[in-house]
Amino acid sequence: MSKPKRKRKDRQSEDIDEIPRLAKTKPLQLRYYGDPVLRKRAEPVQEITEAEVKLADDMLMTLYDTGNGIGLAATQVGILKRFLIVDIGDTDEEKFEPLLLFNPEILSYEGESVAEEGCLSIPDVRADVKRPEKIVVKAMNLKGEEIGIETDGLIARVLQHEIDHLNGTLFIDRISGLKRQLLRNELKKIQQAEHPT
Repeated sequence: MSKPKRKRKDRQSEDIDEIPRLAKTKPLQLRYYGDPVLRKRAEPVQEITEAEVKLADDMLMTLYDTGNGIGLAATQVGILKRFLIVDIGDTDEEKFEPLLLFNPEILSYEGESVAEEGCLSIPDVRADVKRPEKIVVKAMNLKGEEIGIETDGLIARVLQHEIDHLNGTLFIDRISGLKRQLLRNELKKIQQAEHPT
């Protein structure tokens, strides 16, 4: 998911220097609207191996390299594993550690909110999306431990957006048909654009 239009402290190149293992990684290639992999359901991760740790590092580097991302699912880089990253950056009030989650699953939700969303795989397209306000998620962390997360607001929204990706759903699938029609030309341009491979 791309950043909402409000001021947050970015975690960019200076932060990468503070994570020594990221110095050995290169950004992965993002997949864009129209790529069939974005419509596929990712497979569960059975155990955390060196390959999963490397995937986490590569995806973290990819997220930071975008300059405007706050969430990334493995399907967005062409990998059909149930893995996602959320890093909303720090605010003046709180420091936020990135979430690296394998096999995330929403256990419960409540409330409702509407907010603008964007997506790294659908650049320059934004739309209001209705989602539950609060969620409870279970997942496995990088150590292979099962964890639970109860959250609301922006973190809940980003988690839902990225879990949707793991299920082959895009945020534009959650807007009305009329709004999607209004975005038709923009979506067609993204689909027909030349993207690096």
